[in-house]
Amino acid sequence: MARKVGQIVRRGSSTWLVRVYTGRDSETNRRTYLNQTIHGGLREAQAHLNKMLGERDRGRKLDSSKQTLDQYLNRWLELCAKPRLRAKSLKDYEGLLRRYVRPGLGPKTLASISAFDIQMLYGDLLVRRLSARSIRYTHAVLRSALKQAARWNLILSNPADAVDLPRQDRRQIGVLNVEQARTFVKAISGHLYHSLFALALTTGVRPSEYLGLTWNDLDLDRGTVRVSHTLEWRKGGWQFAETKRARSRRLIKLQAWVVALFRKQAPKEMEARGDLLLFRARRGGPIRESRFVQDHFKPLLKSAELPAIRLYDLRHTAATISLIAGVSPKVISEQLGHASVAFTLDVYSHVLPHMQDAAAEKVQALLLEAPE
Repeated sequence: MARKVGQIVRRGSSTWLVRVYTGRDSETNRRTYLNQTIHGGLREAQAHLNKMLGERDRGRKLDSSKQTLDQYLNRWLELCAKPRLRAKSLKDYEGLLRRYVRPGLGPKTLASISAFDIQMLYGDLLVRRLSARSIRYTHAVLRSALKQAARWNLILSNPADAVDLPRQDRRQIGVLNVEQARTFVKAISGHLYHSLFALALTTGVRPSEYLGLTWNDLDLDRGTVRVSHTLEWRKGGWQFAETKRARSRRLIKLQAWVVALFRKQAPKEMEARGDLLLFRARRGGPIRESRFVQDHFKPLLKSAELPAIRLYDLRHTAATISLIAGVSPKVISEQLGHASVAFTLDVYSHVLPHMQDAAAEKVQALLLEAPE
């Protein structure tokens, strides 16, 4: 008589041992089982057994479900995330999982994690006053990890797909208006990092990008700068890294007054510039962004009586002023290295009403003004 492929064994008043046959040991030829303790009534135990048998019949590797989420995430980070992510992004992934996912879900077996478990986790994070933006970012990382688990046939489906996320209010972007930008231009005149601030304000290049620029990236004759890499601090020292995405590698036209600043700053022997960094700390090494903000950017804003924006917000200021000036959104998108024009317009939607006002006036002038 054939043995049962699954068993439910009572272990207490509301505790059950669910056993699923997984085959025979290759060395001893003894039958092997996957055991899972279920708390609740017999109905819950039977439902779990039916689920496990169904997953086994559809090809999922039941033995793999013995590993915990912690164990799986370690392997996923090493095998999948590390080869395709920049060092900074990988560090962000590891940090989000370590702070928000592993404490609550890490000890659970990978196969046992349900959408309800993940929903409860996000609810707890909201109670802890974690922002909706951070929860959504954490969810994106966890969902990606579990998606790969489903591809590897370790779980039948991705439980993160069935989770409701908290609503994220649009974050107000901190920017300088046109008048404040003019004040900023006056304030940076004669500053030790005059050309750095001018480049940031007029091109919208990311800090991680312009802090990694070399003199070889600058073409003074054509008045352009090429963004092709970033500079990051890793264990062992500073290293050049790839840009955020392929579209981030771009050639940007500089304004004439910014080119003039670099001509004054350029080394006398142009051929000896090599890979010398365009912007350097006082001691000659790379600039550490956090220290630069503390020592130079914040004091500059304070002395000029300007809003306390972030250094990154000079990028947003550059884009906003360009839109107000009537520059094509496509040109701005390419200059910023965005994935698409639609993304650019979505980020800077606060400028669109003003653009529509100006557009309406121009069209009206064409339609109603009589020719001379």
